[in-house]
Amino acid sequence: MTHPRGAAGRGRRGGEPGRAVRPGAPRGPYRGGRQPPATPFGATRRFLRALPPLIIAGGVFFDLATPAAYTAAPLFSAAPLVAAPFFSRLTTLLTGIAAILASVGLHAYNDTLSDVPSLTETLTVVTVSALALVINLVVRRSGERLASARVIAEAAQRAVLPMPAERMAGLQCAARYEAAQADAFIGGDLFAVQDTPHGVRLVVGDVRGKGMDAVEAVAVVIGAFREAAEQESALEGVAQRLERALTREGTRREGLDAFEGFTTAVLAEIPREGGRVRLVNRGHPPPLLLSGDGRLETVEPAEAALPLGMGELAVWPDRADERPYPPGSTLLFYTDGLSEARDAYGVFYDPAARLKGAVFPGPEELLDALVDDVRRHTGGGSTDDMALLAVSRPAAGAPERRRTMPVVPPGPAH
Repeated sequence: MTHPRGAAGRGRRGGEPGRAVRPGAPRGPYRGGRQPPATPFGATRRFLRALPPLIIAGGVFFDLATPAAYTAAPLFSAAPLVAAPFFSRLTTLLTGIAAILASVGLHAYNDTLSDVPSLTETLTVVTVSALALVINLVVRRSGERLASARVIAEAAQRAVLPMPAERMAGLQCAARYEAAQADAFIGGDLFAVQDTPHGVRLVVGDVRGKGMDAVEAVAVVIGAFREAAEQESALEGVAQRLERALTREGTRREGLDAFEGFTTAVLAEIPREGGRVRLVNRGHPPPLLLSGDGRLETVEPAEAALPLGMGELAVWPDRADERPYPPGSTLLFYTDGLSEARDAYGVFYDPAARLKGAVFPGPEELLDALVDDVRRHTGGGSTDDMALLAVSRPAAGAPERRRTMPVVPPGPAH
């Protein structure tokens, strides 16, 4: 959930400000720190693969090592059921055949093949094996539907939240969207970049709430921004157009969202000449300005402002702040899914402290390292979506794409 600026929770901040990246430092662009151990997914997968044959082998051993009154039929029935949700149809079929052959072979070895209990046990294994094939078919079809849903979700993301071009009006751009919910591709966070007659204009925002209502609000904001960015001569006018669009959207909502719907956002305008950037911040986390020499500045607004959609509570107009944006520097915009990410000890992730002193070849490398570090900080899980946008102004004479040694040296996690 998005909070107006200043209403977010507080906690101990991670990282050590002012320290630069050292060669051979722990993985993560910054300072390492306490990290929860990684989950051994590889070992679990290997165990699951070995489990059906182990169950059958255990059943054979149990039957041979115990008196004839004891039977291993439950183990032979369990093997194909274990294989059904995790393996292919062929593997499930072969597991069932192996279980049936093991049951029949043991009864033949014990000379009980024609006994009624033995026939009943064998029929049970056959029936359960057939049921396992049906379960495998259902699971496979569910997986196909899930894959289809993922394709649709990806297409929806590209339509609602398209990735910006890597180069735009001499600038280098990169964006990331990390959804907190597994298999989700889009939520309440948003970004958009557009080359206009007034320069490159962009917006990064976070809609209050989750689910389809949040996605609808994202579509409204981005649609209004695309139109206003071309037509409005001033960045303040773009902000007001977004305000009016969200106000109209709020009249169609019901319940709590009709009264408490809002969107934190920061808008920026980068003219083609002059080495400056204009910013309008409506209750959003302030962007970071990273210099080519590792210096970092948090671009706080000169005056606090309420989020979009709450304009009726304030009468003062928007005023754009103009700041230097020299060649060789990068602007990093983010949503509170980054700054409110917590580790296993409840410590917030502090992007300013973690990035200070680090130098990156370009915006792509910056976001790659940042996403990697946040995942390590949270242990691979997060409770909120995270949108990141980095825009670099290349230094004079810089190549189209600099390729240097990685800023994040490989090494074990601490």
